[in-house]
Amino acid sequence: MVVVVSRCCTKSSVPDEEIGVMIITKKLLPRRTVLRGLGTAVALPLLDGMVPALTALSRTAAAAKPRLGVVYVPHGAVMDKWTPAEEGAGFGFTPILQPLEGYRDHLTVVSGLDHKPAAQMPGDPAGGHGRITGAFLTGVHAKPTEGADFEAGQSVDQIAAEQLGQQTQLASLEIGIGLPEFGGACDAGFSCAYISTLAWSTPTTPLPMESHPRAVFERLFGDGTTTDPEARRKRMARDRSILDAVTDKVARLQGGLGTADRAKLTDYLSAVRDVER
Repeated sequence: MVVVVSRCCTKSSVPDEEIGVMIITKKLLPRRTVLRGLGTAVALPLLDGMVPALTALSRTAAAAKPRLGVVYVPHGAVMDKWTPAEEGAGFGFTPILQPLEGYRDHLTVVSGLDHKPAAQMPGDPAGGHGRITGAFLTGVHAKPTEGADFEAGQSVDQIAAEQLGQQTQLASLEIGIGLPEFGGACDAGFSCAYISTLAWSTPTTPLPMESHPRAVFERLFGDGTTTDPEARRKRMARDRSILDAVTDKVARLQGGLGTADRAKLTDYLSAVRDVER
């Protein structure tokens, strides 16, 4: 961008703020730019070069897509170390929430909720874990069963994904730390399906959680043209890093970026490589 403002010392009847020539040139980098290599496509972060000159980010097509993230903490939290004692915007951060204090203006802490569908109903078996996790995002009392006839409800994350997913490459991503099991009983009277996942696309369709970091990485950055595990294994054996396949493209792209964008891209690609490791 070049801005030239001319303010000469000669007398003029034209108001000072109207004197001047402003030349703005900025060749936009498409927001959907990706670095493509053999079997690899690496999306880019939002760069200044993707935003029209002198245009607020919120008014451009480059505005960040809305996202929803849900995290389940199975063992709960020490509530007096979690819940703020005060109400309103000026609440004091508790020890557990302290790391988020820098984001105060973007946070809303909601307390005092009661998830009644997760409660034990008359006639329910003793198992509580399956009943609670089955209700967590569905708002439905999970059907007590140790068989394959499990039933809960469509989870709120999948309801959101039907709308938000229209704007993103992946509609939703389910990640866990344990291997998914949908058969048998993992809790007294409740199927393993209720414990193995939190996401339900329909009342009878639980979505398996992915627990392997490499598989998650492949979904985000790998070859979008195939889901064949063997094809992906061969690509991983051939390319130690997906970034190795786009090295020349990174160099060319960085040559046309401003200082701030080059630094942002370098940090982003370093983070991608860290995840690979």
